[in-house]
Amino acid sequence: MKSKSDRRDFLKNIGVGGAAAILPLGKLSLSDPHPSDLEKASSRDGQPGKRPYNSAYTGQHLSRVAFPIGGLGAGMFCLEGSGAISHVSVKNTPDIFNEPGLFAAISVKGITNGAKLLEGPVPDWKKFGLKDAANGLGGATTGLPHFHQAGFKARFPFACLDMTDNDLPLKVQLTGWSPFIPTDDDNSSLPVGAIEYKFTNTGKTSAEAVFSFNTKNFLTIDSGKNSIRPTQNGFILTETGTAEKPFRTDFAIFTDESGTLVDHCWFRGGWWDPITMAWNEIKNGKSKSNPPVEKDAPGASLYVPFKLLPGQEKIIKVMFAWYTPDSEQTYGQMGTRKENCDPASGCCNTPGDLAIDKYDKGFNGKFYKPWYSSKFANIEEVSAYWLQHYKELKQKSTLFKDAFFSSTLPPEVVEAVASNLSILKSPTVMRQFDGRLWCFEGCGDNWGCCHGSCTHVWNYAQAIPHLFPALERSLRHTEFCENQDTSGHQTFRANLPIQPTKHDFHAAADGQLGGIMKVYREWRIYGDNTWLKKMYPMVKTSMDYCINTWDPRHRGAIEEPHHNTYDIEFWGGDGMHTSFYCGALNAMIAMGKFLNKDIAEYERLSAKAKKMLETELYDGEYFIQEIEYKGLSAKDPAKAQSFGGEYSTEAQELLQKEGPKYQYGKGCLSDGILGAWIGRMCGVEETIDRQKIKSHLLAVHKYNLKENLSEHANPQRPTYALGDEGGLLLCTWPKGGKLSLPFVYSDEVWTGIEHQVASHLMLMGHVKEGLEIVRASRDRYDGRIRNPFNEYECGSWYARALSSYGYLQALTGVRYDAVDKTLHVDSKIGDFTSFLSTETGFGTVSLRQGKPSYKIVYGDINIQKIIVSGKLASV
Repeated sequence: MKSKSDRRDFLKNIGVGGAAAILPLGKLSLSDPHPSDLEKASSRDGQPGKRPYNSAYTGQHLSRVAFPIGGLGAGMFCLEGSGAISHVSVKNTPDIFNEPGLFAAISVKGITNGAKLLEGPVPDWKKFGLKDAANGLGGATTGLPHFHQAGFKARFPFACLDMTDNDLPLKVQLTGWSPFIPTDDDNSSLPVGAIEYKFTNTGKTSAEAVFSFNTKNFLTIDSGKNSIRPTQNGFILTETGTAEKPFRTDFAIFTDESGTLVDHCWFRGGWWDPITMAWNEIKNGKSKSNPPVEKDAPGASLYVPFKLLPGQEKIIKVMFAWYTPDSEQTYGQMGTRKENCDPASGCCNTPGDLAIDKYDKGFNGKFYKPWYSSKFANIEEVSAYWLQHYKELKQKSTLFKDAFFSSTLPPEVVEAVASNLSILKSPTVMRQFDGRLWCFEGCGDNWGCCHGSCTHVWNYAQAIPHLFPALERSLRHTEFCENQDTSGHQTFRANLPIQPTKHDFHAAADGQLGGIMKVYREWRIYGDNTWLKKMYPMVKTSMDYCINTWDPRHRGAIEEPHHNTYDIEFWGGDGMHTSFYCGALNAMIAMGKFLNKDIAEYERLSAKAKKMLETELYDGEYFIQEIEYKGLSAKDPAKAQSFGGEYSTEAQELLQKEGPKYQYGKGCLSDGILGAWIGRMCGVEETIDRQKIKSHLLAVHKYNLKENLSEHANPQRPTYALGDEGGLLLCTWPKGGKLSLPFVYSDEVWTGIEHQVASHLMLMGHVKEGLEIVRASRDRYDGRIRNPFNEYECGSWYARALSSYGYLQALTGVRYDAVDKTLHVDSKIGDFTSFLSTETGFGTVSLRQGKPSYKIVYGDINIQKIIVSGKLASV
């Protein structure tokens, strides 16, 4: 592409229209034009009111915005589109509806209506219909004066909120953030966050004001012991739990302002006396210093008085830190520990057996303890570290933000990737005492949804292996050590704390086969051949188990009943799992060749699987399932171990007519060639006919993408997409053959699968079709009805949506191989600039007129070779 006009024409051809689409994102910053200016251009593709992708959220699009702030596995709070603080989840568990009454305020002296919360207008959904709302929600901060105009812009891990109000001679900007530094696992896992409040005097005279940050004693629980005590320039809320559950939590709020005054105890009284008196202090522009009391402090405030000349600015940093070192969290049942287990035999389920990486020390606690409690002894140490390293951590996080948002990729793609990185700051991700990751699938309202780093869900997630490779390897170690027995059977849900598991349920075919490809990926990202040598025996045991269990006759198809991500078993060969089979076998062949192992049988099976997939499991347009249960080793679906209940009399009759419940048969499955996508994401050589892959993906786009779901019947879980919204259905039956009871979830829309299919289309050169799916997904998450930073599916902040990180590789082909020290580029969009993160550093990669270049902005990346579209280029 030779000019900006060439690029504009190209973007127009693939369906990226409007000025916002071609704006160089590298020039965007948190000091960009006020969001209200961007709102004037809030039309997209000729549709008034449509918010431009990757732009500010204003007006109705602010309604559901809630941006997570916190560390990986450390808990979070959210900064809402109004500036309110909510979703406070700091006790090692989600607390999605916890909006406990933390608020900042400003009081400008000498003017009418000079005191307001530092929040924009209250969204309409908070005004009616909430739980207990009919009784008035007594004491809520929503009834206090707010700013009248607000706009919210995210540049992960930063969120910026601009506010103005005609009553005040101030322009206010909030910047919420927490450290996020790829490759720096520990500083990205701190239980901290911050909000910076920037005030600019827009008046013609000096302004005298008092800033305050105020909170109810929200840690208070029935029968518990709580207190509010001092810390430097702030206070600490403490709850020591009950006799039955003595779990202590500390939450510190402080500034770096030496003149900060602290009221450690609000007025004590009945009804709403405490918050009423606290607001009186704010309204009157007072700064109150009040010492701690022994007990029953209902709340606390800190005050920072200041003066501003016309045009002068002041930034007040409010820092938050929390500490909950213990919990009663535990999942799973302890299995049989194999003492003196030898990894060379393919078994490694004793902690410490695979002591070749930094997170393999083992943890023998009875309950979950967060990683940060191994680094810090108490809240004072966390707070001191946060204060001491604040500037450095912000600078490094800004390096990431600037590098990532210098991207010239389509704005809907940049938005989809960045918005879903917020999952890494949510309670979906946990990090136990020894540093290893352990994750839920998503977050229930006050519990983790679907435990155990579920392998078939986390298959889709592509962000952590590139951003925090050592943490991703810790998941592989759990899968192939504690979760795998001597036969190679893997449980797809890990115990918490991580320990050897019981093997009393099916292995998940997609999860276990995907794990084999991911070992290959981790090796190429890590570049450590010793790691591969120690992993290989266990991976081989896993591969052999997969063959013997699901393809015992060596036909080349995963056909024996195989449990999978739809929480059921497919009977007979199917395209989805046989594509996994192809990818896992090819990964074994590549790893085995490198280690000089005998791979002849894997090569034979790979050829058979390819042929089976391309013939018997392909209907001429897309890949299908050949339902079979009478010719298998497994005899009776009605007696098989499975979720979903027993076969009733009616189900028995249905079995005789249609075969087992919950199959997809002749359906067009959006995940129907998923294994090929995961293989490409992992750098595994692709052997499946590319034209057939393209045909399948185009069929999915044609049949499964719906612009309007008003007439679509979904008796399953409809809130993901419904009514006049668009979305990609999991499966359709365009040629007939839909079973009476197809696989559960088949009528639903999952963003994780939308991103997977869209990025796979892009990989295969169909960028326009891929972008149409991205847009359908992001249009549902535009802030009006759903939170743009919380793509949910069986829980908030659902891990599958991290498949969106695959867009980077899909559009650009950018992938760094640390084994060969080679940077790969294979652009599907012509010239570009995009983000790259590796084991040792991060930066950007660009392609201009076919010539590649790169810029390392953090750490180091040893690039010795660059290959562009299969051809060697100069470094």
